[in-house]
Amino acid sequence: QVQLKESGGGLVQPGGSLTLSCVISGFTEDYWAIGWFRQVPGKAREGVICSSRDGITYYLDSVKGRFTMSRDNSKSTVYLQMNSLNLEDAAFYCSARRLRRCSGTENAYRPWGQGTQVIVSS
Repeated sequence: QVQLKESGGGLVQPGGSLTLSCVISGFTEDYWAIGWFRQVPGKAREGVICSSRDGITYYLDSVKGRFTMSRDNSKSTVYLQMNSLNLEDAAFYCSARRLRRCSGTENAYRPWGQGTQVIVSS
């Protein structure tokens, strides 16, 4: 059974940095993508960024130059590095897997992790 487990959320001051982790288990395919999505109360979930072996795809212009992703295959872990965080980045972040390439459509991803909360506040 494929599972994703996120961690690393928490409270950070505006301008600060935070790294979210997604530990992946239960599958052996070698061509897959991990997307990060976020949601705030009252708004639809939005795609943020995705990584596959093809590279990184940004779905939000506002995070370009501030967010990036990396992988540690030895730990089956994908990271979302977030720098220069601002109040608009505060949200509930979830990761999700898609076989092969990235997609901006959240329905293309399965399964999803349980998510982690990011709070940006002074």
